[in-house]
Amino acid sequence: MATILESTLETLTGGYVLRPATWDDLQAVTDLVNACSLHDLGVSDCEVEDMRREWETPGWDLNSATRVVLSPQGQVVAYYEVWDLNNPPVRMNVWGRIHPEHTGRGLGTRLLSWGIERARQALPRTPEEARVSVGVPVLSSLTDAGQFLEANGLKVVRNYLRMVIDLDEAPPEPQWPAGITVRSMLRHQEERRVIQAQRDAFRDHWGYVETDFEENYQRWMKHLDENPDFDPALWFIAEQDGQVAGISLCWKSIPGEPELGWVGTLGVLRPWRRQGLGLALLRHSFVELYKRGQRKVGLGVDATSLTGATRLYEKAGMRSDPRYQMSFYELELRPGVDISTQQVDPS
Repeated sequence: MATILESTLETLTGGYVLRPATWDDLQAVTDLVNACSLHDLGVSDCEVEDMRREWETPGWDLNSATRVVLSPQGQVVAYYEVWDLNNPPVRMNVWGRIHPEHTGRGLGTRLLSWGIERARQALPRTPEEARVSVGVPVLSSLTDAGQFLEANGLKVVRNYLRMVIDLDEAPPEPQWPAGITVRSMLRHQEERRVIQAQRDAFRDHWGYVETDFEENYQRWMKHLDENPDFDPALWFIAEQDGQVAGISLCWKSIPGEPELGWVGTLGVLRPWRRQGLGLALLRHSFVELYKRGQRKVGLGVDATSLTGATRLYEKAGMRSDPRYQMSFYELELRPGVDISTQQVDPS
């Protein structure tokens, strides 16, 4: 049984108790997340080993970055976590779940307050002139949750979509721009190239902040090395004259949806844009996932992507699944110069 410091225990109204999560809570938190997902979406999308890897993220401290709420009967009925690992931590995230049978009892108010105050602790690690914010992602369909966040001073700054395509027959082969070749990533040799390419491609995505590469690399590698579902054959690199022009990093499926192939990251670097490479990479991904038996493929995208990604996906035949639309709420912790990407130079 993990030891809990007396100073971190807080008794709430109704006999609930707030405290940091411990490793003893791993299964209970996983079960809570699945109970909420089943209630909201009809699927269980969290696996205990995925949660374990998340909690083991290098640099992340379970004791200071999480809180659980216990019911009077001692059950874990709520969970919140704060992510402030990026260096600098100018755009932090708070994420959590409250069991459907325990909403409306003030737990969300206390947890959100804790999350915001915990995020404020990162202010000394940010440039003095930089704007700092904390964000909370919520399913757009959960209108009560959205109204709660707005009542606490947060506002919607972005919406995100899940786009999907049904592959009822073999998808068309891609048409590659002249000089482009594509192949799978070489495991234990090209991870740094791929991660750097991902960073370069996503500099033009809303909210991107340049962070320390080595820290970023270590977190990626922790996830890949310990994830049995990682298949480097599904991580595709498009090249021209030995240079990475674009990437498509795919997964055969995602937790809770074994029938859904997933394009986790699709990016084209600036010199190769507007040549059809993004569409070719996407169609290549469809073809390869279809060969592996997947008859449906999905991905996530910024609904108002600065690079026009939604138009690309629609051109490829994808459509939005409204059940999975996410609204991203934000609270400004400190005004200043926004060092995150907010717009893209059309040139």
